[in-house]
Amino acid sequence: MRSQASVLHIDLDAFFAAVEQRDKPSLRGKPVIVGGVGGRGVVATASYEARAFGVHSAMSTREARARCPNAAFLTGRFPAYREASRRVMEVLREASPLVEPLSLDEAFVDLAAGDLVDFDVPSVTAFAHDLRTKVYDVSGGLTASVGIGTSKFIAKVASDLDKPDGLVVVPPGTEQELLRPMKVTVIPGVGPATAERLRRAGVHTVADLEAVSEEELVRQVGRSAGHGLYLLARARDDRPVVPERETKSVSVEGTYEDDLTDRKLMEGLLTRQAGNVAERLRKHGLSGRTVTIKVRLHDFTTLNRSTTLTSPTDSAAVIGRLARSLLTDLDTSGGVRLLGVGVSGLADWVQDDLFGTTVEEEVPEVPEEPVTTRRRWWPGMDVEHAEMGRGWVWGSGKGVVTVRFETAETEPGPVRSYSVDDPDLSPFSLDPE
Repeated sequence: MRSQASVLHIDLDAFFAAVEQRDKPSLRGKPVIVGGVGGRGVVATASYEARAFGVHSAMSTREARARCPNAAFLTGRFPAYREASRRVMEVLREASPLVEPLSLDEAFVDLAAGDLVDFDVPSVTAFAHDLRTKVYDVSGGLTASVGIGTSKFIAKVASDLDKPDGLVVVPPGTEQELLRPMKVTVIPGVGPATAERLRRAGVHTVADLEAVSEEELVRQVGRSAGHGLYLLARARDDRPVVPERETKSVSVEGTYEDDLTDRKLMEGLLTRQAGNVAERLRKHGLSGRTVTIKVRLHDFTTLNRSTTLTSPTDSAAVIGRLARSLLTDLDTSGGVRLLGVGVSGLADWVQDDLFGTTVEEEVPEVPEEPVTTRRRWWPGMDVEHAEMGRGWVWGSGKGVVTVRFETAETEPGPVRSYSVDDPDLSPFSLDPE
């Protein structure tokens, strides 16, 4: 265990919604909800203005609309989110070579591996203030909540204590005092099922958990989970910050400006992606047993389907065939925004003759670019007009698309409506690729 508060956890506040407010001046200070905009959609992120109405991630869009009908409901713009994340991660890596990203908006930083010399509370607090200022500057005004402690667990708990735009440093030796009054769900891995099992045993808080023997915890939740709970209830966590994890999968995916509806086109794209995955596997001398496809529907719902072989492969034909078969059972009639193929269960060997014979498979013809017969305009998407310039889709329906013309660098802009087929209006891609 560390004797210094040298592990930092950073969490960008309401990240997706904050990026939308940054890039859309008319939405600043107003409730913004990012996710599926259809009736079966799910909230990905809600701004703090929307959270005041009880809206939260994983809530159905239908319920979110009932709670906060005046919010702006937007689909996601992942190129913008990836770019903001990239800039923030660069700042973190300047602070320390040991940065462990957990997602686009969250990471651990090992301060002991950086240039910081003193780890007393005033020193790490001043360092964190400076770091948050740099994050704010490079991201164009995004705020972050930061926690610092003697372990990953304590740093993560600390970053949740003063949201949004907060900073909490937990002095060494005070960890258990901090944890004891908290609900047991603060401990990683204690989800609803485990929490209910512990509740039945009279365990509600970390202090309650601390009073339970390891043997009893093992009996309640199993050996591995019980041992972990026993340690974390006592603030014992010696996990290192790992900047590069061992490769567990190889995947390729693509996001499309126009929703895909043609199944043959989707099969062709999966075939191309399977070929790219196979090429990357062979390049690194790897093969894999589990083939997975990722499909993000028009309403932001993301589906994953997978199948596992008895032996590993790096064959593009095999990966492609399995990927296409996984697509068969999915309802994609409403349109697909993203397709991806991945291979996991990696090994450094291949059984060359996997099925006993070598068969040349007939695969779908893959067009150079996805072609769709109609343009679809989703709330929040970036567009450009030949005369008005850059803007974003306010809404669309009945053959009309309404656009607000503004960017992060402008004042709140005017609103104009056009035919959905107006030749002067086109999607604008922020993705450099």
